Amino acid sequence: MNTMTLWHVTPAGFAALAFAALLVGFSKTAVSGANTVSLAIFAAVLPARASTGVLLPILIVGDVLAVLTYRRHAHWPTLWRLFPAVGAGVLLGTVFLLWADDGIVRTSIGAILLMMAAVTVWRRRTAEKEQDPDAVTTRAGRVKARSYGVLGGFTTMVANAGGPVMSMYLLSAGFRKLGFLGTSAFFFLIVNVSKVPFSAGLGLIDGSSLLLDAALALFVVPGAFLGKWAVNRINQRLFEQLVIAATVVGGVQLLVR
Repeated sequence: MNTMTLWHVTPAGFAALAFAALLVGFSKTAVSGANTVSLAIFAAVLPARASTGVLLPILIVGDVLAVLTYRRHAHWPTLWRLFPAVGAGVLLGTVFLLWADDGIVRTSIGAILLMMAAVTVWRRRTAEKEQDPDAVTTRAGRVKARSYGVLGGFTTMVANAGGPVMSMYLLSAGFRKLGFLGTSAFFFLIVNVSKVPFSAGLGLIDGSSLLLDAALALFVVPGAFLGKWAVNRINQRLFEQLVIAATVVGGVQLLVR
């Protein structure tokens, strides 16, 4: 990783990264998937490949706070069904990152962001068709879990953008707010921690990136507390519309750079 690039972030750039870190904390305890905006900000301020390595520890800090907040509401049968497919997706993403240069990664992140925006729109339109979470034990449910798992693993490894994929899956499986947040919290904590050796092996995480993370992690905590306060007060529909718009803008910006 280019240490000089990381430490020559302008004050405006650092302010943008700090806001993105705060939004990570907020998304982990309030609106899962909103951190696609953080992804766009990190990829705009830092080199695209480096941004994925810097963002990962920030996400893990948010995951820990979310687990501490919603640990009693996780649905573990769903998690166990997802993990094997997610592991396959993470391996596919690692192979992709072995040969992809910064331009390809930046374009891929932009395309993934636009795809995730479309996924989120579709998710919101089908959210009324919810079923019981245990319905995923059917054959169709297992196929669905594997498909979403592979896609989620790939997108989270390449761009830390698995949130909207898993959000769509959990909502379509019938999870209500607390069950959704608790299951999502444990899912991303386990998956993101498992990604650390792969990211370090690819040179995306090193001492200089961790020092930057240490400074940015301070902003995750207030974001998490803000999310916990807002989760029962927030106008979810308006917020998701803003997130979708910001995600589209960020994706287009990365594609045209």
